[in-house]
Amino acid sequence: MAKQIASKSNKIELGLLTSSSFNLLLTTKYKDSKKIVIVDENTEQECWPFLLTTFEALSDAEVILLPSGEENKVMEVCFQVWEAFTNYHIQRNDLVINLGGGVVTDMGGFIASVYKRGIDFINIPTTLLSMVDASVGGKTGINLGAHKNQLGVFSAPELTVCDPSFLHTLEPKELLSGKAEMIKHGLIASASLFNDLLKDKNEIPSEKLIEAAIQIKSDIVDRDYKEQGERKKLNFGHTIGHSIEGYLLEKGVEITHGECVAWGMLVESYLSYEFAGLTEKELETIETFIRKTYPELTIDESEFGNLIHLMRHDKKNQGDKINFTLLNAIGESTVDYQLEEEQIVEALNDVFK
Repeated sequence: MAKQIASKSNKIELGLLTSSSFNLLLTTKYKDSKKIVIVDENTEQECWPFLLTTFEALSDAEVILLPSGEENKVMEVCFQVWEAFTNYHIQRNDLVINLGGGVVTDMGGFIASVYKRGIDFINIPTTLLSMVDASVGGKTGINLGAHKNQLGVFSAPELTVCDPSFLHTLEPKELLSGKAEMIKHGLIASASLFNDLLKDKNEIPSEKLIEAAIQIKSDIVDRDYKEQGERKKLNFGHTIGHSIEGYLLEKGVEITHGECVAWGMLVESYLSYEFAGLTEKELETIETFIRKTYPELTIDESEFGNLIHLMRHDKKNQGDKINFTLLNAIGESTVDYQLEEEQIVEALNDVFK
């Protein structure tokens, strides 16, 4: 049987989809419901055929294909899907199944949660990033221009099944992207997970490491579902990372979310060294790990102003200063550090000099 992740706010199972409670839900609670499966180009080819031939309850499912890529996580695509829902006569007792990575689970969850004030959905994350982060925690959302996840709602899926067998369909860069979120979970809450990742040479992390990463996020979400306090820890690396991602997205540069978060974590580790107690030795460990693991990223000093502009639209900000979660040590973090523009620029210079 798939292993149940301990969680008060989300039903999360880790293991083979065929050994999870997915089929039971399809044949009991949703026996008489229409099923809509949301996929992208990758999961339509690599994952959907397996579901179609394995689960009889999906034989009549409607499949909606989303264009892949962060640049398509926008309201215009949502409108097209909602129109398709209307054409398919989808009702509030029907079911959406999100089969894909973070864009599919973020966007599919938002689409389901808004349509007719909410219809049930199930997440089947197929990338490492979506297994350990995007599909866990009840956040759904889309982008607004270059600003990440500016529109969205908190809405928990009926079930999330993380089946590691889907990870074999991924390119190495997508595995690295997901690993960045695992590194983040270790840095903010578990020195042991971080140290295990330092030693792990496998392209696909073990199920034990994946479980540890999911459990860290699940525990934090249970204590602070609506992100009023501790859940902000999960934003470590993302204040800088989202600004890098938005900036490069506008320029048409192809880069994964995880790469941006990795470099964001490095900049925010420099800030942690300056303002939150991270030691120089710990900073060196983090920097060596990230520079060895991720492709070099070059950002010219003349572009720092554009990054700061994007940071000012971050959802966590209050007043004129920019809000950060910073590391007190590897495995320990504190939220709500309010920093000045000059302090952030200095850290950007340290990393991208």
